[in-house]
Amino acid sequence: MIVRAITNVLYDSWPMLTIFVVVLASVRILHLIDNHEKIVFYEEFLNLLFLVYALILYRLLTNTEGASSGINLMPFREILRYNLQSELFYYNVIGNIVLFIPFGFFVSRYVNAKKASHILIATAIISFTIEVVQYKIGRAFDIDDVLLNVVGSIIGFLLFIALSAIKNHLPKFLKRDAFYNTICLILTIIIIFYLARILGWVVI
Repeated sequence: MIVRAITNVLYDSWPMLTIFVVVLASVRILHLIDNHEKIVFYEEFLNLLFLVYALILYRLLTNTEGASSGINLMPFREILRYNLQSELFYYNVIGNIVLFIPFGFFVSRYVNAKKASHILIATAIISFTIEVVQYKIGRAFDIDDVLLNVVGSIIGFLLFIALSAIKNHLPKFLKRDAFYNTICLILTIIIIFYLARILGWVVI
């Protein structure tokens, strides 16, 4: 269900995402050229990916089709009512965690976070705001979603810390921009190919 929901959002949002990416990338490149700044592809790729992730997250969390309404202020009530092997458990529990892992990673990278508490507080505020907005547009306010989102972002923070530690112990040639630029270029090709498959432009 999680993958299907993301796939549906990508299918519905590709015109907006395409225009957004082209406009933002063009303006950013012009800014770097006009100000004689060095263009580091992997840095620009990750920054743009974070913005695209935020747009996809917005579309997922504001979709009211088939959504339930109401308020749950009791922690763990909704989490514990799902069967661990049910599709609803994977969608509502695992899904809420997974969706915020990139958030924790990207924010940790952007602010170079050293403490999990900073990410925890930021995620709690943002997730609480999301739940309020969801309630106002006809969806449910669920405190469990806030808790699960925080867990996801902490995992993202730990992922950032782990990758940073690994990077610090890599040989010098694996710390060069060219290495990371190559990896992100490959990721770009994979993402474009994946989107082309979703849109039916490529059949394999």
